Amino acid sequence: MKKLLMFAAAASLVATMANAQTATVTTGTANTAVQIEPQYRTKIKSYITEHKVRPVVTREKIIVGATLPSDVELEAVPADWGPSLTKYRYVYSGDRVMLVDPGTRTVVHEID
Repeated sequence: MKKLLMFAAAASLVATMANAQTATVTTGTANTAVQIEPQYRTKIKSYITEHKVRPVVTREKIIVGATLPSDVELEAVPADWGPSLTKYRYVYSGDRVMLVDPGTRTVVHEID
């Protein structure tokens, strides 16, 4: 039993170290995980700057997990942000790009 626990702890440590070395960032709520490769993060930031996207102003700060009111306009995610992101919409607020699930209007990821 003791050997089994030691083996499980070692396997867990190795898996954690392997995950720490990957370049993909995965975050999100318990129901949704968003993966953004580093090269797409750069494209997203460049897009916002180059297209002079106007920030959305709301009474409350937009945070991950929040449901956006219906008067907040959601923008389509451009295809060059990565194929895994096109199912989302986005808002730009407070120098942050927030990915939103269009079906529920829930913020699922903040791109910093």
